[in-house]
Amino acid sequence: MAIQFTKMSGSGNDFIIIDNRVPVIEDDKKRDFVRRVCDRRMSIGADGVIFVENSDCADIKWDFYNEDGSTAEMCGNGGRCLARYAVEKNMVSANKMTLETLAGIVGAEVNDEIVKVKLTQPENLQQDIALALNGTEYRIDSLNTGVPHAIVYSDNIEDVNVKEAGHGIRFHKAFAPAGTNVDFVQKVGDKALKIRTYERGVEDETLACGTGVVASALLSSYKNLVQPPVEVETRGGDILKVDFASPNGGEEPVTEVYLEGPTRIAFEGTLGEY
Repeated sequence: MAIQFTKMSGSGNDFIIIDNRVPVIEDDKKRDFVRRVCDRRMSIGADGVIFVENSDCADIKWDFYNEDGSTAEMCGNGGRCLARYAVEKNMVSANKMTLETLAGIVGAEVNDEIVKVKLTQPENLQQDIALALNGTEYRIDSLNTGVPHAIVYSDNIEDVNVKEAGHGIRFHKAFAPAGTNVDFVQKVGDKALKIRTYERGVEDETLACGTGVVASALLSSYKNLVQPPVEVETRGGDILKVDFASPNGGEEPVTEVYLEGPTRIAFEGTLGEY
């Protein structure tokens, strides 16, 4: 069967989106399909695949897979791309909508190519985790912003071997059994950060990671490094904005967490063999 798809990018984080409300890929075939179509040499290539499904509790539902075929509870840039896709394909009647994810219900607002999503409440805050890896001592903060993220602060992220260090931390026993995404973060202003991310499921550095951008901004605010709204420069060069409320001057957990930035429709087509 020929399968219609749209290829989209959220700040360099790229996704294949397929309308699966009337099933074109059965559930038991999705993982193999994802691994094949995400191959950048033999097929379309992407960091992940989003299957659009019907929802009983939101405007639409997604079934999201990383490029290795593993599932992810949430993806900030994927959510932003999906929201714009839903508007472009007239799946929703307004520019504001709700998306059902494994992490919970996510709100989204689309203004042309700029999309803002309201994320689920962050959880599992851990600070100053001591971790030894290949002779290097790390002090790591961790937060789940839909998926788990470990944050490593750096004076210069350009000096970091992201693939090597990220791989080691991602699979470290401290984060077993599920593992974690790993973000290397540099402060560049009172409301500005730079970030490089090693993504679980991609198993390499990616050009952007929305939930990683959010985790970096929130954890940096807990360290009193930045104040909202925070602008975060991704490896792809785009600036993503993270806004949130800090009750009682940061004494209580943050609320009302938003991620905002550009999306891009790269191309559309019909997939034959995969």
